[in-house]
Amino acid sequence: MTRRLRTSAWIRIFQRGMAAMTRQAVKTSTRALAKTLMPTPARSPARSAGRRPAGSAARRKAPVVDHNWTLGVAVGASGARRFRLYSPPDLRPGEHLPLLVMLHGCGQDATSFAASTRMNRVAQRERFLVLYPEQDYLANPQGCWNWFATRSGRAYGEAELIMTAVDQVCLQHQVDPERVAIAGLSAGASMAALLVTRHPDRFRALVMHSGIAPGTAHSTLTALGAMRGHRTTLPLVATALTMEANWPPLLVIHGDADTLVAPRNGLAAVQVWARAAGARATAARNMQRGKRYPMAVTEFRRKGRAMATLVAIDGLAHAWSGGLPSKPFGDSLGPDASRMTWAFAARQFRSQPHDDPR
Repeated sequence: MTRRLRTSAWIRIFQRGMAAMTRQAVKTSTRALAKTLMPTPARSPARSAGRRPAGSAARRKAPVVDHNWTLGVAVGASGARRFRLYSPPDLRPGEHLPLLVMLHGCGQDATSFAASTRMNRVAQRERFLVLYPEQDYLANPQGCWNWFATRSGRAYGEAELIMTAVDQVCLQHQVDPERVAIAGLSAGASMAALLVTRHPDRFRALVMHSGIAPGTAHSTLTALGAMRGHRTTLPLVATALTMEANWPPLLVIHGDADTLVAPRNGLAAVQVWARAAGARATAARNMQRGKRYPMAVTEFRRKGRAMATLVAIDGLAHAWSGGLPSKPFGDSLGPDASRMTWAFAARQFRSQPHDDPR
């Protein structure tokens, strides 16, 4: 009897200890999640230098929060994805600005992609909002958007989560829903194109930087073949009338020194887009700005309107052209893809004839 009592006492002690450990784990996990979801406050210069800030009784300064750079979460049937939103300062009541959706590539997240492209600087100067959806590393260990997984349906699920983020931002922020464009790099470019084929009436412009067109792959294995340029892109399921009436014009930017995503993918993307629209290629124009890499610009026109444009950049590898070189996948020697992206989108918003990319 005494041994049983001792055993029961030890069991109760063990249970109480496990309960306390569980409560502590929950508290720790909650704090970690809160830190993840909340923006990181900027450090006070005085504290960074090891000095207490001026004030009575060494009061701590309130954390500095960048209200122009906010965090959100889009939730849908396929799970949830975080996103970052940049808003230019001094928004006026009743003002509704254009929205540019930016989809990062593999090995990037929303913050690093924003830093690499420096698109927020363009947005501050030109006054538009920038949405950066972010892939979950649990969904893809490399942080790639699963644009190729159409057979399993995962690609479509992620596309709808991005669309949910767009809808959420349009509803909660000062966005003009008639002026929304989307751009992406590498896997982000491929996902952007897939999203537009599913919701063509929601976007006025599409920019693919170093990506692969929809209909080129349907699994991981076929995606690897497509990256090497060994896959044939299937025709888009669209009529010329639909393309002309609803589908946004396409701008493709691709480097001819890209060894990760073969340059022929850029050409295939504009060709399949132009073919669906009944557009024909015009003569290529060679352009160069200062000492930056030269580029060849080819437009595919229908009834005077450029439905697809290819910017082939000499010497550019798999990187955002004109991007920050200290960040992954950025090459400052290339022509400024961020300026080209916005100039292209702005022309579609104004519904003016397409002119040279800058």
